[in-house]
Amino acid sequence: MMTGRPITLPFQLAAYLLALGLVAACNPTVKVEAPDKPIVINLNVKIEQEVRIKVDKDVDNLVSSNPNLF
Repeated sequence: MMTGRPITLPFQLAAYLLALGLVAACNPTVKVEAPDKPIVINLNVKIEQEVRIKVDKDVDNLVSSNPNLF
């Protein structure tokens, strides 16, 4: 004759509490904060530009004959 609660209830309760503890432990925390020091971006850029203009002979003569044109 068995009297009282079945023995499986304490094991189910323990398994439930263990699963609850594991789920609570897997809660990630993400913090977004401004930095204490300002952000410095150091840009060392060298810009070189080369422009080539090809001028027809007539246009070259026109510019040569009228230096105040431009």
